[in-house]
Amino acid sequence: MSLPRGNDFQPPRLLRNGHMQTMLSSSSLRRLLLRPLARKVNEGSENVRFTLSDGVRLTGAITRQKVRDKARGLAIVYHGWEGSIDSSYVLQTGASLLDAGWDVFRLNFRDHGDTHHLNVGLFHSCLINEVVEATAEAIARFRAPDAPVTLAGFSLGGNFALRVALRAPDSKLPLAHTIAVCPVIDPHAGLFSLETAPWMYEWYFMHKWRGSLKRKQKLYPQQDYFTDEDLRQGLRGLTRVQVERHTEFGTLDAYLDGYSVSGERLAELKVPTTILTAEDDPVIPVKEFRELTLPPEVELDIAPYGGHCSFIENWKLRSFTDGYITARFNAAADRS
Repeated sequence: MSLPRGNDFQPPRLLRNGHMQTMLSSSSLRRLLLRPLARKVNEGSENVRFTLSDGVRLTGAITRQKVRDKARGLAIVYHGWEGSIDSSYVLQTGASLLDAGWDVFRLNFRDHGDTHHLNVGLFHSCLINEVVEATAEAIARFRAPDAPVTLAGFSLGGNFALRVALRAPDSKLPLAHTIAVCPVIDPHAGLFSLETAPWMYEWYFMHKWRGSLKRKQKLYPQQDYFTDEDLRQGLRGLTRVQVERHTEFGTLDAYLDGYSVSGERLAELKVPTTILTAEDDPVIPVKEFRELTLPPEVELDIAPYGGHCSFIENWKLRSFTDGYITARFNAAADRS
């Protein structure tokens, strides 16, 4: 049986606009329609907290499947920037995987979800070591002996998933397959893309980020994170302030390089991997994907439609990515 491909995604004509797809993806209506899927993942889930080797604390949740005598394996899901383990796309993916017999672990990145109080240090996109360590801890705790482990990530979470897969051999992470949906490839281009896209995209991300930073400041009033003037800046300006004041990178360019996977940076990837993106993604330019140097282990799948991490296939606002990810993970389990 052949696996679904991006070209198979053919939504109704009125849903073939990248902006429409992207905006519907995070709409309140969609959260309402997908409540049954959210309940399926959250009911019986166990919240967990990891204290890592450097004292950083991260959280997540494990949900055990109930449809098979033995789980197919452990599926790990990463959310995007300013998302969480309770984001709609994470829950819908988790529900599909549970139905297919996977145990599902969802990881919160630092300062995402209800975790701002756990660490004094701020989240930034180069914190790959703590994500690798938390992923290894999740595998050690929740994987059945010899069961396959798979990893899916969305947007910035897709970027993290690709970097974790790159480090998997050295970190002894037994990943059978990784899927990155609309991942951030070149942060330089991504920042420019958000600045030049229709105003609502930068407004949306900045609204969520400013709210997150204000919450952090309230929890740690003794810390001088940002001034009111800093918070009035746009995406580039506020990112530069964070980099120069709260990281070791020194310059914005050095920081953006720090989590880039552009050009030849994925050429040594050994884990079987699928990258799914859309021609009409208004956030991540498709040109970045076509310029990648990829090894045979990596499948690049560019769909004609889908927006940013959306791929909404019908007016029930269900996503094509549910079955897409599940089918590839099932195939990986069969191979293993």
